[in-house]
Amino acid sequence: MDNIKDTEIQHILVIDDDERLRLLLRRFLEESGFRVTDVASAGDARRLLGGIAFDLLIIDIMMPGETGLEFLTDLRKDSEVPALFLTAMAETEHRITGLESGADDYMSKPFEPRELVLRIRSILARAAARPRQTGSSIGFGPYSFDPATGVLMHSSGRIHITTAEQKLLASFASRPDTVLSREDIAAAMDSSMRGRSIDVAVARLRAKIEPDPRFPVYLQTVRNKGWLLRTDNPSGGMNAAS
Repeated sequence: MDNIKDTEIQHILVIDDDERLRLLLRRFLEESGFRVTDVASAGDARRLLGGIAFDLLIIDIMMPGETGLEFLTDLRKDSEVPALFLTAMAETEHRITGLESGADDYMSKPFEPRELVLRIRSILARAAARPRQTGSSIGFGPYSFDPATGVLMHSSGRIHITTAEQKLLASFASRPDTVLSREDIAAAMDSSMRGRSIDVAVARLRAKIEPDPRFPVYLQTVRNKGWLLRTDNPSGGMNAAS
């Protein structure tokens, strides 16, 4: 599936108000094998994070409006995405404050690009080696989904799904192997999705998780009733038909 292939390239978000530096970072990191998106402010970054799962953030501290420290401190309330501060603030106390705010590493400007890449790879390796949370994840086929974090993993790597798709999958994961109607799903999603928009969302999610969306194996249709998520530990759900 195409989205599984995408997981082979790690996606970095650069957050810095210096356009020239963003362009230099983008060029060097892309040459080093990463996919790069760059934005000029914490607000722009937050909007992207609402729909894209990045593998690592590179954050400047001194930015107009919300600072990098404020941004990461707030982000750490509900996200563990790896983050590295890249900033002109080089004093020891600044480094300590940055690490205390939740950063995985801290580099001061000017910097050696090759060292930056080594630090990025080290952070990503540590993140990949972290033990997964047990008890909250639900498995189906080669997939594992954690409703608490919205992270969907395939045996080959992480699958990037939007916030809406995370909520939709979480609604199925909350009642695995059980038929959910449109009304059930709308209620589970606080009516943020209704009617035929749910059908469209189901189709989009199937395109990401099914070997052949025309013949769904995991997110199955139960005629005239709704859909169910067929998991690795079925609990007596209804028979389904695609």
